[in-house]
Amino acid sequence: MEYYTIALLLLSILFTIFSLSKLFSKSKQLPPGPKPWPIIGNLHQLSDMPHRAVAELSKRYGPIISLKLGSKTIIIISSPEIAKQMFVNHDLAFSSKVVPHARTAQNHDKFSMFWLPIGPKWRDLRKIATIQLFTTQRLDSSHFIRQKKVDELVEYARQCSESGMPVDIGKAGFTTSLNLLSNTFFSMDLASHASTYSQEFKNLVGSSLEMGAKPNLSDFFPLIKCLDLQGIFKRATEIVNKMMETFEEIIDGRLKDPMNVKDDVLGTLLKNVENNELSLDDVKHLLVDLFIAGTDTTSSTLEWAMTELLRSPKTMEKAQFELDKVLGNDGSMQESNISELPYIQAIIKETLRLHPPTPFLAPRKAEKDVQLCNYLVPKNSTIWVNVWSMGRNPRVWPNPELFYPERFLERNLDYKGQNFELIPFGAGRRICPGLPLAHRMTHLMLASLLHSFNWKYGDNGACITDLDLEEKFGLTLQKVKPLQAIPLLR
Repeated sequence: MEYYTIALLLLSILFTIFSLSKLFSKSKQLPPGPKPWPIIGNLHQLSDMPHRAVAELSKRYGPIISLKLGSKTIIIISSPEIAKQMFVNHDLAFSSKVVPHARTAQNHDKFSMFWLPIGPKWRDLRKIATIQLFTTQRLDSSHFIRQKKVDELVEYARQCSESGMPVDIGKAGFTTSLNLLSNTFFSMDLASHASTYSQEFKNLVGSSLEMGAKPNLSDFFPLIKCLDLQGIFKRATEIVNKMMETFEEIIDGRLKDPMNVKDDVLGTLLKNVENNELSLDDVKHLLVDLFIAGTDTTSSTLEWAMTELLRSPKTMEKAQFELDKVLGNDGSMQESNISELPYIQAIIKETLRLHPPTPFLAPRKAEKDVQLCNYLVPKNSTIWVNVWSMGRNPRVWPNPELFYPERFLERNLDYKGQNFELIPFGAGRRICPGLPLAHRMTHLMLASLLHSFNWKYGDNGACITDLDLEEKFGLTLQKVKPLQAIPLLR
């Protein structure tokens, strides 16, 4: 009898251990995903539009999935609820970014606020950006610069209107953004609407964003990184060198003339260099970050917004009615008017939902094993947050493919990192520091163009059905075919 009791007790203990081990192994399970192939993993499933490819995989496997890309484990998040858990409950564990090989050109990752891990150097750069560059007080004091640059944009469109020429919206928006930044930073224009330089710089920035986002074998197979099989690192180095040359020339000119003291961003940064708070290398790499982030994202949002409005004339009419009501027929758009224009704000939000500046937020790295939605996110894995997919989720957004700004009049949502249904600029401690400037510039440019002109698409019999929405994948989603629109004086 005693033998059977002991055997039964042992069986019970073994069963308990087995059950607990199954429960433990289940809790340590990776998120679901397609079975990887040997060596390459799931690389063959990315296509040339990775944000769309993984969105389709998420429909099949769920809002959090795992892929194997070469030797790397990738966790992809496609729902606001899981994104909120990530940024609210585990923000520090996911605060570091995975640096693409292209971003190590000229050791950019060692100086870049965008790519540095959380630490003293990152905190110093972030403090300078948030307190000295993008505070409300600083932006308010420089509003006249933005007003002047937008007035120049309107005047350029007026000249095109008088000659019957179309405006390349993306290029015109880029030139305006570029000159806005260069005047804020250097008290000078870097381009004009009549020059080719802005297009050259736009191509440079576009190539940089493309190199940083393009699937690179060096990132998925680190052992062959030195071979640079796709030439991405070489091209990225050339781009950084060209941008650095532009900034070095401006900085050297300022340093060689001690009397040339200006109350602009460069003047502030050089004071930090004098106080040994920054090095000149820090300044140059910070400028690379700010000019890349602050030009293409704003101009691409403007171009997508105008594209959607041309495809929806009634929406454009409603926006112009609001502008006329607030500004009057002869008034000009000011930054102080933004808060009075809820429909214009809704148009920008709807554009950012459908066409986020970056389809994936910058890739994060897990600093330790993290339990997320009962799945394991292993240490050193890469996390992609697919904001493009989140913006088109029918469970979150009724009729998600429809451009319908009214949805934001019905829901009190913003894109400043608190509403996880709409986080095109990120969230948590690494949210984009330039968001306040992007907010002002995008609204100011769009409202000014809509208030001053009626717009029609193309020329020579082109009709609105020809207006395509084809994307070109990069760190920003650009239109493959630039938008050409003809302004008509109102």
